[in-house]
Amino acid sequence: MIFAMMVLGALTRLTESGLSMVEWRPATGWLPPLSNAAWQAELAKYAQSPQGRLINAGMTVEQFKSIFWLEYLHRLWGRLIGLAFALPMAWFFVRGMVPGWLKPRLVALLALGGLQGAVGWIMVESGLRDMPAVSHYRLALHLVLAVGLYAWIVWLALTLLRPALRPSAADRTVAIWTRALIAGLVVVLTWGAFVAGLRAGQVHTTFPTMSGYWLPPGLFDLAPVWRNLLETQAGVQFAHRWLATGLLLGCLGLWLVARRDGVSASVRGAAGMAAGMAALQFGLGVATIVSGAQITLASLHQAGAVLLLTTLVLALRRSVSRRHP
Repeated sequence: MIFAMMVLGALTRLTESGLSMVEWRPATGWLPPLSNAAWQAELAKYAQSPQGRLINAGMTVEQFKSIFWLEYLHRLWGRLIGLAFALPMAWFFVRGMVPGWLKPRLVALLALGGLQGAVGWIMVESGLRDMPAVSHYRLALHLVLAVGLYAWIVWLALTLLRPALRPSAADRTVAIWTRALIAGLVVVLTWGAFVAGLRAGQVHTTFPTMSGYWLPPGLFDLAPVWRNLLETQAGVQFAHRWLATGLLLGCLGLWLVARRDGVSASVRGAAGMAAGMAALQFGLGVATIVSGAQITLASLHQAGAVLLLTTLVLALRRSVSRRHP
């Protein structure tokens, strides 16, 4: 469900649907407009927002519905995730079926899920002030928190499914490498969010150069220079490309390290999956660039990042010792 939520989030961002709902009602917002008058009222509120005034002025109700429903589904799915997690958790707690070490982790996951909803609104709210665009920093925070939740719940699931792990010394070397790659992937994902937030995927649509340049125009416009890597379209796309290249090389390096003598077959297999997924994800990234951030390819690219994270978490889980009784 969290995986589907992140793909929905990508679609919401790419279709510019995220600013269609200009209010946040955590308790009552699950109910959509049910009458023509209610739709007209919702459209009237949207028409007063920056996006409604500056980009979609004169939008009809039917046109408004085409962007409203995707954001509505995104928010509704978040609520359903909360219920799908909280209700069974309460049931297992009451029946005494949850081991002591797991209880605080489940409660923390539920709390972070609620925080994610609040962060999502903080992100949307930044696009309801003066400009019809959300803060790319808040967009990155929203994505990274979702990725953290996903990685943690996958880790716990793998721990419960395969509790008896006895890694070798060579496996522990793989674990060190894998931790570094997970951290690197989070960095790459952060810059991917910057690219999406600044619409930077559409400014240079060639590869491996950027419109024929290795150092594209605009890369040094701001001072100090490092700000360009955070706040300009050319800078964030440039950084995302090279960070992704480094991550691909790192995943291929993980595969080579895992082929050494003494590495468990299960760890070697997970490392091979990570390397293969990294190559596929890099190809999806190139395709997304060349297409000018076409919606389907860009959504697959975000899904691929989550699948790459899954393979790395699997490799790490298989290469470290079990901590809990």
